[in-house]
Amino acid sequence: MSKSIKLYNPATGEDLGNSTLHNIDDLKNFIAKARIAQSEWEKTSISYRKKKILKIRSYITQNADEISEVIAKDNGKTLVDALATEVVPAAMAVSYYCKKAKSFLKNKSLGMGNIALINKRSYIHRVPFGVVGIISPWNYPFAIPFSEVIMALLAGNAVILKTATQTQLVGKILEKVIADAELPEGLFQFINLPGKIAGDAFLEEGIDKLFFTGSVPVGKYLMKKASDTLTPVSLELGGNDPMIVCHDADIYRAAKGAVWAGFQNAGQSCGGVERIYVHKDIYNEFLVELKKQTEALKVGNNLDLETDIGCLTTSKQKQTVIDHINDALEKGATIYANSTANVPENSNYLAPAVLTNVNHKMLVMKDETFGPVVGVMPFNTYEEALQLANDSYLGLTGSVWSKNSSRAKSLAEQIKAGAIMINDHLMSHGLAETPWGGFKESSIGRSHGAIGFDEMTQPQVIVNDVMPFVHKNMWWHPFNKSIYNGLTGLIDFLYGKGPGTKFTGMINLLKILPRMFSKKD
Repeated sequence: MSKSIKLYNPATGEDLGNSTLHNIDDLKNFIAKARIAQSEWEKTSISYRKKKILKIRSYITQNADEISEVIAKDNGKTLVDALATEVVPAAMAVSYYCKKAKSFLKNKSLGMGNIALINKRSYIHRVPFGVVGIISPWNYPFAIPFSEVIMALLAGNAVILKTATQTQLVGKILEKVIADAELPEGLFQFINLPGKIAGDAFLEEGIDKLFFTGSVPVGKYLMKKASDTLTPVSLELGGNDPMIVCHDADIYRAAKGAVWAGFQNAGQSCGGVERIYVHKDIYNEFLVELKKQTEALKVGNNLDLETDIGCLTTSKQKQTVIDHINDALEKGATIYANSTANVPENSNYLAPAVLTNVNHKMLVMKDETFGPVVGVMPFNTYEEALQLANDSYLGLTGSVWSKNSSRAKSLAEQIKAGAIMINDHLMSHGLAETPWGGFKESSIGRSHGAIGFDEMTQPQVIVNDVMPFVHKNMWWHPFNKSIYNGLTGLIDFLYGKGPGTKFTGMINLLKILPRMFSKKD
């Protein structure tokens, strides 16, 4: 008899139904079906795959309201957040990847490396991995796995998706969305495995590549586990992202941007603002505007279109955020501003907070808090700002806010993180063309864009000899002194100093060229 888990709305406790709980035997069957479907799918044309996948965009367009409501109820974010940061980017992603898939997968000539080997012409052919496993998180339960699923399918793979236990309803609606493409049976499958066994199960049962988005410790464990079979993994493990506000920044825009990137989705964004560094000349003025914008936020019923901030997805995550705030307060920080008006009690809601008098000994500044809290520090020089921004074991995203484009770009290029935005933050994940991933312990590999699409295939080099009438290469057996001298002559002819050395090298080389066209040893 199949087991199931109960699903609840984290904001209200409302019963959202059940989700069937699968087991290891189910996963084995899913993988077997996926292999059969994938072996035929990879033989289909890109045009055929594109035609199928574009049906998904049509379904999203026609059912955007339903999808947004499911996300909001299952995750706790607001309806606007669900639509703006998950549903709209998903529709855009389908369009982008369908448009670009042919060029991404096209054989790419490597040109000629050296005139001495002019007859060897090489090209890169992209080969799908086979069965791709995707383990996705609860903070963006629709958008994060969606792009990976679309890229994997277009690239010729089969996909088995496991969404977070906390957001199974989104997994089920995602399954429904993909089903509208009428793909071959078994090519895409949704599985509900407990998080504590899912990674091990995927790797032990022989998937061909694993995409995981989650915590640093789990990511490290999975990478170590994958080493047993050398299964390739792509890991996105979070961030503690800095925001540098220059002395010439638009203070209003910077404050609004900090509120957006720091507090939307109740701060549960791995690429959201957590640390803010403000030039001393505008520090006080910036704080005043940030306080104003923070206190104006409406926190509450996430299904109300007038609400700005919903709830955290789990009580465990809420407690983590509270612990980080308390740690900061115990070490001398001050709550400079928060949005406490009408925040529901006894729930997963938490008032967004701005902390000042912070330092890098505090958890909010050195670890990923993953909640609606930001710490703000002044800086004196831009060298100091960069030192502070880069003082982290994580490096997912960052931002620079300035009216001086040259300064902003210079600072952006010196931040040790994978995605840097200028006069904006966080939304780069919604740009299908931009790769997503970070430095240091934030990630291994990339998703999104051309680089992310490459993660869905293996590069295979094909070396074609365009002179099949040549009987043998000059370095083939049998060996003799003449061959040795001819090969050293090749080096002298190509790279020797002086015309004399080059001429002598050419003569020695010419002596062995005829053997290439002879069947005599």
